[in-house]
Amino acid sequence: MAKAIAASFLVLMLALPTVFGVDYTVGDSSGWSSGVDYSTWASGKTFKVGDNLVFNYDSSHEVDEIDESGYSSCSSSNTIKNYKDGNSKIALSTTGKRYFLCPRPGHCAGGMKLQINVEAASSTTPTTPSTTPSTTPSTPSTPSTNTTSPSAKPSGAVGVSSGISLLVAASAVVLGFMG
Repeated sequence: MAKAIAASFLVLMLALPTVFGVDYTVGDSSGWSSGVDYSTWASGKTFKVGDNLVFNYDSSHEVDEIDESGYSSCSSSNTIKNYKDGNSKIALSTTGKRYFLCPRPGHCAGGMKLQINVEAASSTTPTTPSTTPSTTPSTPSTPSTNTTSPSAKPSGAVGVSSGISLLVAASAVVLGFMG
């Protein structure tokens, strides 16, 4: 009887869904810098609750999260949050539009701004983000093709969650044989 319970528990644990999250490196290998078309970078990507945006930048840039009005006018006078550490990981924890810009003079007007839409996480396994190369212009009028690797990387939630599930399942099997 104990073996049957342990086996049933093992099957149940392996069948439980696992939490997935994706880290999106904004601008791919170009990072958060001048001369990148962030509208093109974001197009074709589906951002979900549980994903993260990773901004990599040098000391000549910052990241401000702002509202739609600030995005439209390139103003960070009503900043929601400011990031200055050069490697900012921003959790996408709610659905809706999110807006970001570089508050340094002239940077937003030069294209250093990003608008995304965050969708609800699905209950099924998400598809891997598109691996098509993004286009990053070297100047606003001269695009060049960026053939870097895709910017989305698993966040590690899969490994941790799967590891815990396997640990619990293995413990149940061991306990089943002891009883």
